[in-house]
Amino acid sequence: MFTVRAIRVGDIEEAKKELALTGADVSGVNIMSPKAVHRVIKVADVPVRAAVILKQEMLSKGGEAAVSRGVGNLSVETTDVLLMGTVEHFNRVIKKLKAQPFGLSKLAEILCRVLNNLEGNNHKALNCRGHYLPLGERTIIMGILNITPDSFSDGGRFFDLDTAVKHAREMVELGAEIIDIGGESTRPTADPVPLDAELERVLPVVKRLVKEIDVPVSVDTYKAEVARQALEEGAHIINDIWGLQADPDMADVVARYEDVPLVLMHNQNGTEYHSMMDDVLSALQESVDRALRAGVRQENIIIDPGIGFGKDTDQNLEVMHRLWEFKTLGYPMLLGTSRKSMIGNTLNLPVTERIEGTAATITLGIVQGAEIVRVHDIKEMARVVRMTDAMVRR
Repeated sequence: MFTVRAIRVGDIEEAKKELALTGADVSGVNIMSPKAVHRVIKVADVPVRAAVILKQEMLSKGGEAAVSRGVGNLSVETTDVLLMGTVEHFNRVIKKLKAQPFGLSKLAEILCRVLNNLEGNNHKALNCRGHYLPLGERTIIMGILNITPDSFSDGGRFFDLDTAVKHAREMVELGAEIIDIGGESTRPTADPVPLDAELERVLPVVKRLVKEIDVPVSVDTYKAEVARQALEEGAHIINDIWGLQADPDMADVVARYEDVPLVLMHNQNGTEYHSMMDDVLSALQESVDRALRAGVRQENIIIDPGIGFGKDTDQNLEVMHRLWEFKTLGYPMLLGTSRKSMIGNTLNLPVTERIEGTAATITLGIVQGAEIVRVHDIKEMARVVRMTDAMVRR
């Protein structure tokens, strides 16, 4: 009897492996692999004239394209276009679009970049001022060290300098490969912390940790002056929860260092969106563009979808469901879900009982491409990470 099963092929490398298992020769594998990977790509707000050409080209190459019904009678000026086809279809269309008007030649470049971004892990080791973290080989654990009296999860526990340093050492021993220091609570009801107060909290801890632990020290701040002084004291990473929106000088400060990674998180005031995933990805791209314009090196940029920021519980769950789409941007992804209200609201549990919920989000995040996870409970999440990596990063 025949044995029949479906094969899930996520990228060209997976396609090549499956094709090789059939015994196909190398030249055949290379020819057929782009035909085995199907992509669905959305292009938003396309002018009608361009959309008509785009649809025709996609159809002529064997793919498919969905547009607004108003395109047919020209009752709309723009339309979203949903392109559907194999990588081979897209490659053929891209060649034709390069010679087309109405901005389609530029779209060809963008489509090419997006398709390349979706092909597995394209990221090299992350250089954190001499500390190298191997992206793609294993999931990197970032330990949370809140130097605040009012953090939503552990406010006040590590406010004392010696206690904070001790806790950082413990996290490293348990498996943390980055320590992320925060001097201002980011919970929605927290009062803003003045610059002097944040510096007073953060700098003494940075000074101690860069000398006493052998992993990169990250500073969670949206203030350029805090970042500047922390970097002068030897901090290795800047983690900006406002994605360069809060302080226009932040990008310039980080750009002065060629080996300082910058985490850009999505954030906004309120939870209103036109099209949530489109809006979030667009905002993150703008943050990336600001960083690049300032001179931040491309290989130093990390993105964070911003779970718990500018999103309600349902929106957070939707982003988690669609984390894979952030690969479109082509940058390593940091995921911070630890003990957050999305988990508490879903499971109806207080902050002290969210370990299992956090584990579920970390697992899903790794499956969908997260390369760094920011957590409180190092021992438990290190086990979750190792087990998930064993299944996913084969």
